[in-house]
Amino acid sequence: MNGNQYSTWVGQYIKNNFGDRGIQVYQEIYMGKSIIGKNRRVDLLVVNEALNIAVPLECKYQSVSGTVDEKVPYTLQDAKAMQMDAYVVYGGAGFSKGITHMLEASELACHAEPKNENANDFNRTKNTRELDQILAMKFSWWDLFTNGKAAI
Repeated sequence: MNGNQYSTWVGQYIKNNFGDRGIQVYQEIYMGKSIIGKNRRVDLLVVNEALNIAVPLECKYQSVSGTVDEKVPYTLQDAKAMQMDAYVVYGGAGFSKGITHMLEASELACHAEPKNENANDFNRTKNTRELDQILAMKFSWWDLFTNGKAAI
């Protein structure tokens, strides 16, 4: 899986699992400026028009070590500088130890990837839990947290 395939997988995952909640997913949307003044393009924009809420997502995938490591700190700063809540969705085993720690520790990053790197697998699993929780908190889908639990 490469970066573009990963972004497409994330968008399809969201659409397949949450489309019935009124969610629309748009790819490569220009929104504002980056921290260095360039026109910003977010990988995905998840929109619930009924609630008038949108969540921009940047997607980073690294299956082997490489240059994405160098882009992650910039991407996190760029997400923080957006004038709305934006997140970095990441997957793959190729990030360096330091970058993995940075992503795991960031409140602006969430891990998501298909089981066994199958780009046609859109099932919710422990590998998608962090993305599911970000979306649940942004769109007030409390049932994703309480599903199967009885109220006291």
